[in-house]
Amino acid sequence: MALHIYQAQLLHYLTEDDLNQRAERAHTENSHSTSSNYPNTATVATVDKNITLLPVIAGMNVYPEYIANGALVVDDVTGHVVDYGSNEAMLASYAQTNDQAPVNIHNYQDKLIMPGFIDTHVHYPQIDMMAAYGEQLLDWLNNYTFVTEANFADPKIAYDTAKFFLEQLLANGTTSAMVFSTSHPESAEAFFTESHRLNTRMITGNVLMDQNAPEHLCVPAEQSIQDTQNIINNWHGHGRQHVAITPRFAITSTPKQLQMAGELYASYDTVYLQTHLAENRDEVAFVRKLYPNHKGYLDVYADMGLLGRYTTLAHGIYLETSEYESLRETGTQIAHCPTSNLFLGSGLFDLPKTLSYTGVSIATDVGAGTSLSMLTTLNEAYKVQQLQNNQLSAHQGLYQITLGNAQSLVLDDKIGNFMPNKEADFVVIDMAATPLLKRRMAQTKTLDEQLFVLMMLGDDRVIEETVIAGVSRYKSRSL
Repeated sequence: MALHIYQAQLLHYLTEDDLNQRAERAHTENSHSTSSNYPNTATVATVDKNITLLPVIAGMNVYPEYIANGALVVDDVTGHVVDYGSNEAMLASYAQTNDQAPVNIHNYQDKLIMPGFIDTHVHYPQIDMMAAYGEQLLDWLNNYTFVTEANFADPKIAYDTAKFFLEQLLANGTTSAMVFSTSHPESAEAFFTESHRLNTRMITGNVLMDQNAPEHLCVPAEQSIQDTQNIINNWHGHGRQHVAITPRFAITSTPKQLQMAGELYASYDTVYLQTHLAENRDEVAFVRKLYPNHKGYLDVYADMGLLGRYTTLAHGIYLETSEYESLRETGTQIAHCPTSNLFLGSGLFDLPKTLSYTGVSIATDVGAGTSLSMLTTLNEAYKVQQLQNNQLSAHQGLYQITLGNAQSLVLDDKIGNFMPNKEADFVVIDMAATPLLKRRMAQTKTLDEQLFVLMMLGDDRVIEETVIAGVSRYKSRSL
């Protein structure tokens, strides 16, 4: 075991179960300290139960924990969190060298460490056509997206783009993501190959399209499903990789392809499914035209067996009450993509309303989204809610892009906070990374103010270091 102690301000979010586990572990290890090399001396007194958060999982209480003079203890061999708590307690428990592995101490005491950010809907091939001018969804797809995605039949282009994209995620503090590839199986293979090399926990799959798209991007239903099956065989559960069955949306898949996707989904317990839903009014109208015998857009997916707890549907702006209820009944998740919705003029997503029915994650949706920064995405999410007289607090937003997004993806047993034995994916944040941030932070009086300023003014420049499974994978030039 090679231990690393990261001294810093710590911020993460805990469920009631996490708090109970911490208390039980502390009691057990203090009672049997002679049987443990590393007795737990952390305290949960820094948890603020006065802050109310809207949970991603209904009925679950979630609280922020902030430790001003904290330390995170990581094992870079297992890639897991060993412990966290006050700096004094962690040094006393883990910084001894007698009969123990070497301990590396990293002094970030003027920085903030948070769990790695999680992006639940993003298109890696579209990074080369971000900020494409002037269209709404359907024309934007035809004029820009499909043209760009055609290049991914070339494995070299796919690999080079995947490598660049993943580097950009790390530079923005994003450590896990649910990602769209293209209809070429080579695009998913390239992405998984590079993700596996970096040891990042990622989700992707080949995009299923067999109608209403350029012929060279359409793959017949049987072949496209076989491509997905091959990718599942090769990559699902391989290291930290997961596969998602990925119809683009109802418009570009025939009923046969959607039905076969649903049958494949039903044959697995932990394979994901991702697609789009009710992003744009013209899209919704087109789906009604294509599927006149269905009650609505979501009913198409329900009829094809595409809904479930491992399903994430991007956008979900234009939904009827019956559709919200169907989401709740099936556990199907929604990914809110504020920068994309604003950029394409799609509409305003009602976050509190949707959370009252089902789990909501927050995502960048690059390339319709215009930034891979989850902080910039929260900036836009705040404005989207303001336009509807809703509020989005900094704690709500930061919870959502860490533990909340992990909960939405059913990965919260592995990532999302600093609970011992979870995977050590985290980011070091410089709250004074720019002259403006430094000056603005000097005017703040509370942690809540500081976090809100970070959410509104922060971007990739605040990310000082990104650590994946205990191994540093990105450092800013300032280091």
